[in-house]
Amino acid sequence: MSTISPHLRNFKEPTKEQLTHLFFALPTAVNGAEANGNGTKSEKSASPSEAELEKMEINAVLSLGVQGEEDSYAGKLHLLPPYLAFASLDRKSVRFTLPLCTIRRVERLNARAGIYALSLSLWHGMKIVVQLTSLRPTADLFCSLLRDALKVELQKGHMKAVKGFVKTCYSELLVASATAPENGDEKASDSKTDDAAGDSMYLGGLGLKFKFPGDPKKLREASKTKLWTNYLRTHGRNLTLLRYPQCTRLVQVGLPNRLRGEMWETLSGSLYLRFENPGYYDRLLAENEGRTNTSTEEIEKDLHRSLPEYSAYQSEEGISALRRVLQAYSFKNPETGYCQAMNILAAAILIYMSEEQAFWLLEVICDRLLPGYYSPSMHGTLLDQRVFESLVHRCLPMIHDHFQEVDVQLSVASLPWFLSLFINSMPMVFAFRIIDCFFCMGPKVLFQVGLAILKINGERLLKIQDDGQFIHLMREYFASLGDSAHPNSSDPRARAITRFQELLLVSFREFAVITDDTIYNERRKYRSEIVHSIESFSKRSAIRNLRTLERFTKEQAGLIYDALFKAVCVEPPPAVSLPPASLLTTRDQAEERPETRIGPKTFKVFLSEICTWARTEKIVTNGFQQRVDREIAEHELIDRLFFFWDTSYRGALSFQDLVSGLDGVMFNDLMENIEWFFNLHDKNKDGYLTKDEVLTLSESLLFIFRHEIGDAYLGAVSRFMSNAFEYGDTLLPRPEGADPETEAPPIESNQPYINLATFRMVVLADEVLESFFETDFSATFKLEPVPLMDIPNSNSGFLGGIWQNIATDDNRKKLNKFTDDIGRAVGKHQVFTRPAIGKYTTLEEPKARESLLTPTMRRTASKSSLTSPSETFAVASDSSSTLTASTSTSTLTVDPVTPSPSMPSASADYSPMPSMFQAAANAAALMERTPFAIDDAKDDEDESDEESDVEDDGVMDEVDAFLEAHDSGLTQAERELAQDLINAEPVK
Repeated sequence: MSTISPHLRNFKEPTKEQLTHLFFALPTAVNGAEANGNGTKSEKSASPSEAELEKMEINAVLSLGVQGEEDSYAGKLHLLPPYLAFASLDRKSVRFTLPLCTIRRVERLNARAGIYALSLSLWHGMKIVVQLTSLRPTADLFCSLLRDALKVELQKGHMKAVKGFVKTCYSELLVASATAPENGDEKASDSKTDDAAGDSMYLGGLGLKFKFPGDPKKLREASKTKLWTNYLRTHGRNLTLLRYPQCTRLVQVGLPNRLRGEMWETLSGSLYLRFENPGYYDRLLAENEGRTNTSTEEIEKDLHRSLPEYSAYQSEEGISALRRVLQAYSFKNPETGYCQAMNILAAAILIYMSEEQAFWLLEVICDRLLPGYYSPSMHGTLLDQRVFESLVHRCLPMIHDHFQEVDVQLSVASLPWFLSLFINSMPMVFAFRIIDCFFCMGPKVLFQVGLAILKINGERLLKIQDDGQFIHLMREYFASLGDSAHPNSSDPRARAITRFQELLLVSFREFAVITDDTIYNERRKYRSEIVHSIESFSKRSAIRNLRTLERFTKEQAGLIYDALFKAVCVEPPPAVSLPPASLLTTRDQAEERPETRIGPKTFKVFLSEICTWARTEKIVTNGFQQRVDREIAEHELIDRLFFFWDTSYRGALSFQDLVSGLDGVMFNDLMENIEWFFNLHDKNKDGYLTKDEVLTLSESLLFIFRHEIGDAYLGAVSRFMSNAFEYGDTLLPRPEGADPETEAPPIESNQPYINLATFRMVVLADEVLESFFETDFSATFKLEPVPLMDIPNSNSGFLGGIWQNIATDDNRKKLNKFTDDIGRAVGKHQVFTRPAIGKYTTLEEPKARESLLTPTMRRTASKSSLTSPSETFAVASDSSSTLTASTSTSTLTVDPVTPSPSMPSASADYSPMPSMFQAAANAAALMERTPFAIDDAKDDEDESDEESDVEDDGVMDEVDAFLEAHDSGLTQAERELAQDLINAEPVK
């Protein structure tokens, strides 16, 4: 069993539009395809009005509609139907992503001359003011497009869906219960709170029943909740959240337990997926109920190894919820299915989120935030490990050099950090703080925290001598994250700083230079290296998983794999459409493991790499260059060979089928080749060829000989046809009692005509055909290193981008055509077709042997030969063996060709597994989580009111040290103008 996928080689850098969608966390449905219940991709049907909507961006200044609440920020306003998004100039201070259906009113403000400003009233009663700073025609066009997009949302009824959806969000209850006491009327406030609680059906995780990890008092839950309530009341919530610098600051402090799940899906963008696909999760589970496959089997093995110390996963309720989420993801994404560490991730987020919320968040993490982390090849994880190693070399050279000196693998410890988002490495209460920042600030957080861990422990790391000491040191450090970072300090404030606070301080202050662009560029730099490593590892695995190598060596099987891999890259096999789940399997029978199988189109490409007659090679010279243009041949013989090798009758060939098929032809001697060619054309396998099949066999020979020099092969096929029909007619049975001198009655073209012995005699009657089947035919199958297509160069830079745009296949074809035209004009253009066999280089035709039929046999056949044909055929077989007594058995030879730079050498392919892959293979052992006492859940019902009365600024002190400066991009005059627009009246 082997799975061959070229998707890593087919990777394309995201376009500017795709990067914009990723930045604003827009759901994939905006980009086109969405998965259906069976896991296959289908284009999302769009109404004509939606398809016509245009996207646009415009310069703008954003102001919150509350005087003095926030500064105004300059940036870009993006209309991305059905969303409206904004990002400040520095792309980190302020941003929002608003579904258009949450906008209730848009008014143009009556401002001073030359100022074009809009007031947007949102669902939660919040108002934002947007000053469009582009030219008047551009602003008018933007407003027109915005109006059209809002009309479409109104027609589709999405605005009505907002009210029911926000009831599932805890922030609604939180803000409703907090705003009531400000009115002063306690009775009214109590009734309003009760109404809000009654209407709310907010979603929550297992922590609501099984308690959240940690002590609420030590985590200062009440103070955090109060701070977040104030922010959400003035800056929007869930679908309408505006992310100002204060939002990032609050996230770095930590999210309240009850609000954490909602904030995770809001910051990551999975909230929009849940909003756009109501009921999808439940339908997916219902449609696949009872279905079992490889993924579900692996899920069952890992269910009880997912955060077993947490009480919810010691009960059937928690285990069942985890099972449903993981199975739903595997059904929606059958190519990915279920992968290592996905259970840890799902188990962690289920503590704070409902099953539906966790399902969509898992989708966003695996597909957008950490692409390739949770895939069969783990290419995303391996790539980021290479990037992390590069950053350690750049930022912490002493540690990097020491690790190289003592042969300590950094990925031994860092791979579980990235794969489980630190959940498996440190206490959950601290890991969730890092995950808060991860969803808010992006994947760069993982690199910043990883570098900070190494720097803080730098002195001790320089003393370690092996991997075991490295892992032990990290475990000791993670266990002490709750301790004081400066226990011997005389300053009480310094003693109050914990090691975890120190970790965040170093991460976000000293490693703030690690930006999203840094990670993006480093990934581009090392992607080719990782892809080559993964392909080499997959190749060894595929060869190791073969049931039998037949008579091939491992090196030869590797060459067959290379040809197959290139064919899959050039002509990807179609995705296998799965039958409905109810017909696929039963509970007692699992699905077959996935295996790459190629169809006829891909097979033609594969055979053209292996067989000389399955391709047409033209040597072109034009005075400027000499090149070889290769074309894939099209003929019925290739299709016939495809189904001949399909012994399991599945309409597709596996790697094992190709190895076995080639083994059946590449090691044959003369008689075996004749029999193989006969069986290839014997359609019904009855041991006879009909007249039609004899003609088809002749056409196959003509196809193989089509490019040979001279008429030797053409004459041989002509004589073959003449002898075959002459000898076949002679041996036809006569009716009993008929005169032997009379001709046999004719038979239909689809009736048995000649058998193998007769065919063998006809072939051996011709010297050219005998030589062809003895050595030439097997020699047309050649195993040579395949020059795989180069992975697109990922080097960034202006010149690199220009070269990638120039050096395309289309441009090469245009250049070749141009040079050919010039060559024709000067009379230097020549084209030679390379023969498939190339045995005859002159036009002389060798003399054919005389026919095996004697003159007497041409006139009539003896009665004895007709009554006992087997004896005749046996004699013929003996004579043929006598004729070929001096011939030698053909042997397989592989020409020693120097491997191309894009292909690893045979010795490299079978070298020991690289250290990074070894770390990935051993990740399962490293993913065993150490229980921490600080994670023990405590009751939050006993929280005293005293904590709510403490100064909220004390909670924020721990992040003040690493707050980044935020530039609004406005002058003082522009800020004053933006503030004046807050109180401006609408144009009437």
